[in-house]
Amino acid sequence: MSAESPAADYSGAEKQRLSETRSIDYIPLRERHGHPFSQFTLWFGGNLQITAIVTGALAVVLGGDVVWSLMGLLVGQIVGAGIMSLHAIQGPRLGLPQMITSRMQFGVFGAVIPLVLVCIMYVGFSASGTVLAGQALAKLINVSNAAGMILFSAIIVVIAVLGYRVIHKLGKVASVIGVLAFTYLFITLLTTHDLSAVWGNQHFTIANFLLAVSLSSSWQIAFCPYVSDYSRYLPANVSAKKLFCSVFFGTVLGTQASMTLGVIVAAIAGKAFSGNEVGYIVGLGSTATMAMVIYFAICFGKITFTTLNAYGSFMSLTTIVSGFRQQTSLSRGGRILFVVLMVTVACIIALISEPAFLKSFTHFLLFLLAFFVPWSAISLTDFYLITKGKVDVPALSQPNGRYGRWNLAGIVVYFLGVLVQLPFIDNPLHHGSLTWIFAGNDVSWIIGWFVTALLWLVASRWDGRGKLERSVYPLE
Repeated sequence: MSAESPAADYSGAEKQRLSETRSIDYIPLRERHGHPFSQFTLWFGGNLQITAIVTGALAVVLGGDVVWSLMGLLVGQIVGAGIMSLHAIQGPRLGLPQMITSRMQFGVFGAVIPLVLVCIMYVGFSASGTVLAGQALAKLINVSNAAGMILFSAIIVVIAVLGYRVIHKLGKVASVIGVLAFTYLFITLLTTHDLSAVWGNQHFTIANFLLAVSLSSSWQIAFCPYVSDYSRYLPANVSAKKLFCSVFFGTVLGTQASMTLGVIVAAIAGKAFSGNEVGYIVGLGSTATMAMVIYFAICFGKITFTTLNAYGSFMSLTTIVSGFRQQTSLSRGGRILFVVLMVTVACIIALISEPAFLKSFTHFLLFLLAFFVPWSAISLTDFYLITKGKVDVPALSQPNGRYGRWNLAGIVVYFLGVLVQLPFIDNPLHHGSLTWIFAGNDVSWIIGWFVTALLWLVASRWDGRGKLERSVYPLE
């Protein structure tokens, strides 16, 4: 083992292969590379895509007006992206994927609890992306929607297997394609539609405003369980401020642009939008050629975003299995097997759920907050206020080590964080008994985050992990 400083020299970093060889293992300093700006292009380009458009449209589809929906969405972006960007800093500081660090708070086996939920989330997002991208790809190459979804899934498998470097390269290309496509769509909207009535129809209600806030904040918080997966190769002493700003502005600008387009299009389209999201967006193209270009842009944008989810699900599944098998890495064959498994499950769900996509996705996205807000609160509170970023990396794979098999303190606080939200959730999947206190508005995620953070500050005093003077890393 080595107790080296994270700021050690990494100038001799070896050139990486295009295909990633590491999985959940620690990234040695000699292999660190890159610049924080790569995080901007990844999250900016990854969010300029159709699912974000549809999510923003929900604020209007479910009763909001344009002006206050956009304001609520922006507030939610800022709050959620702030939390997400704090998680991104954990990547280079720890040199580890996001979810394996949960073993610090939950134990080597106990971390399976949030990991299983994370896998479900990734599969859900991958399925939703496959539905929309499959529809676009089907139109582009003139096949059935089912064939489009299957072909799209095959593409995702290849890219997720290749891994980190290819995903970042895709993010850069997606940023360029996304900017061009969105510029065209916004210009088309402004020049072919009279938006004065849309802007003038303002009817503020606190319920619709908070719905918009929840939509965008949940979108950003849903990235938290894997955001540091894409920053862990950066130099260990990279500027926290630059990294935070790169992730924050990338994800806020990309997502707000997409959701703004969705809000305006939904307001103009009315009932014609729901159930025909891809078709309506593409219909903004003035010619058949432009329609094909937009179909291509939708497909490409979804490749980046869905690959993030496929890669994240593979990493989470690997973390679950490796915890019980006490492994620190995964073979090439195992990597391919896990990626194929997770993408296949997502594709099957997409094929089955396509007709009810919009409604079911809305409920799914909002209900996710109850399970990931407590995890996020525990992770960030532990990293910034308790352990101060110090980790015993070898112990993360040792059930009898510093972090143990099950950390009851972390597990209990996590479930309390979930339970404290239940009375305040207003969702078709669960209607809390105390939502009347806030006039029927769902503020459960705000309550859950702060209550969980406070509980963990208290409970961590008795969790038995001990204090580290400095991080412990594997011998390089």
